[in-house]
Amino acid sequence: MRLEAGQVAVVTGAASGIGLAMARRFAADGLKVVLADVEESALEKAAESLRSDGATVHARVVDVSEREQVMALADDTYETFGACHVLCNNAGVGSGAEGRMWQHEPNDWKWAFAVNVWGVFHGVQAFVPRMIAAGDEGHVVNTSSGDGGIAPLPTASVYAVTKAAVVTMTESLYAHLKAEHARVGASVLFPGPHMLRTGLWESHRNRPERYAKQHPRKTPYRSLDQWEAAMKESGNEVRFTPVEEVADLVAEGVAAGRFWLLPESEHSDRQIKARSQSMLDRADPAYLESFILD
Repeated sequence: MRLEAGQVAVVTGAASGIGLAMARRFAADGLKVVLADVEESALEKAAESLRSDGATVHARVVDVSEREQVMALADDTYETFGACHVLCNNAGVGSGAEGRMWQHEPNDWKWAFAVNVWGVFHGVQAFVPRMIAAGDEGHVVNTSSGDGGIAPLPTASVYAVTKAAVVTMTESLYAHLKAEHARVGASVLFPGPHMLRTGLWESHRNRPERYAKQHPRKTPYRSLDQWEAAMKESGNEVRFTPVEEVADLVAEGVAAGRFWLLPESEHSDRQIKARSQSMLDRADPAYLESFILD
C-alpha cells in the first residue's frame, strides 16, 4: 500500500525503542499516529516529543494483554481519527525466566504469552474487521524476533516460543486476508540484524502483580548497559542496529507489500538455511549447538 499524508497508523509499545521509531517514521510521512503503551510517563513524553515536531498524535495507556483495553483502543482510534490504515502490533516483553526450560515458573510463560501472543491477537481482532469493512488499503505489521522466527534461542525459551507463535499467527492472518480478498496486507517483522537498544531488557519494571514471580530470582536482572559492558570485558564485539533503520525497513516494506520484513544479513541467512536443511535432511538440529550451554 502507498503511505500517504492523512492516513492513520496505530503502534503498540510505542513509548520507546522500535515502536517510537516507527511512529516517528510514519509521522514524518505525514500520517496521523496513535501511540499505545503500558507505561504512562514514557508514553506522555513520547507523544509530546512527536507533537513538538509537528505530528498529529493521539496517545492512550494500554495493556495489550487485556482484550478489553485493546478493543477500547480501537474504539478510541476510530472516534478520534475515523480510520486505521497501518496497525503495528509491536508491544512485547521478556519473561525473566531462569534455569532450564522445565524449571521456568508458570507465570513467566503466562506473562510472556499474554503480551507477546495474546497482545498481537487482540490487536488483530480489534482492528482488522474494521480495516476490512472500510474498504481502504491497509496493512498489519506484527513484531517477531530472530530468536523465535529464524533460529530458536534455547537459552531464552519462553521469549523464543512466543515470537515463533507470532510468525505462524501472521502467516495465518496473511492467508485469511487473501481468502477474504481484503485490501489489507500483513507482514512479520524481524528487527535487526544486530542487537537493538530497547526497553525489552527491563520488561520486569512493568510486570503486573497477577503475573508476579513466585520465587525470588537467583541472579539480579541485568540492564542492556550491564550486558554490553560484560560482553566487552570478555572480548566480544557488540554491534547495534539503530531503531531508525528498523522503522525504515517497516515503512518501505509496507509500501512494497512485503510479508517478510527481514533485513539482509549473512548470519541470518545462514541460520535460515541451516534450519531448513536440517528439516529436509530429517537430521538433528546442529544449528542449535552454538547456543547450548553446559
